[in-house]
Amino acid sequence: MSQHHEHHHHEHHGQHAGHGVTTWGMAASATLHCLTGCAIGEVLGMVIGTALGWSNLPTIVLAVALAFVFGYALTMRGVMKAGLGFKQALKVALAADTISIAIMEIVDNGVMLVVPGAMDAGLASALFWGALAFAFLVAFLVTWPINKWIIGKGRGHAVVHAYH
Repeated sequence: MSQHHEHHHHEHHGQHAGHGVTTWGMAASATLHCLTGCAIGEVLGMVIGTALGWSNLPTIVLAVALAFVFGYALTMRGVMKAGLGFKQALKVALAADTISIAIMEIVDNGVMLVVPGAMDAGLASALFWGALAFAFLVAFLVTWPINKWIIGKGRGHAVVHAYH
C-alpha cells in the first residue's frame, strides 16, 4: 500500500477498532464539535428562558431545541463548504449528529436538574454557570465513548468525514 493510500485509508477508515489513539482522537473531535453546537444553543436557550421568566420545563425545551439547531448548523456549514446543497447537507447533519446531540442533551440537562438550586440560580449566579460547565463536562465524558463506538460502526460523525 503506498504511503499516500495508507494515509487516506487511515484517515477515512481509522475509526475501526484497533487504531486506539486515532479512534479516541476522532471521537473526541466529533464530541467537541457536538458540544460546541449544544453549548451555543443551550446557553442561548437558558438566557432567553430566564430573561422571559419561564419555568424550568419550557426553558429546557427551548435550550434543547436550540442545541439541535446549532449542532446541525455547524455540521451543515462544514459540508456545504465542501459543495453539498442545503437539503443534502441537512441529511448528512441529521445522520451525523442526532444521536450524539440527544445523548449530550439528556446528560447535561439531567445534571442541571440534579445539582441543587442550579436551575433556579439565575444567570448572574456562579452556581448556575459552574453547574452548566460541570454539566457540559459530564455530557462530554458520557458522549465521547458512545461517539467512539458509533464512529467505529461507520455511523454518526463518520458520515461527515467523506466531505472533509
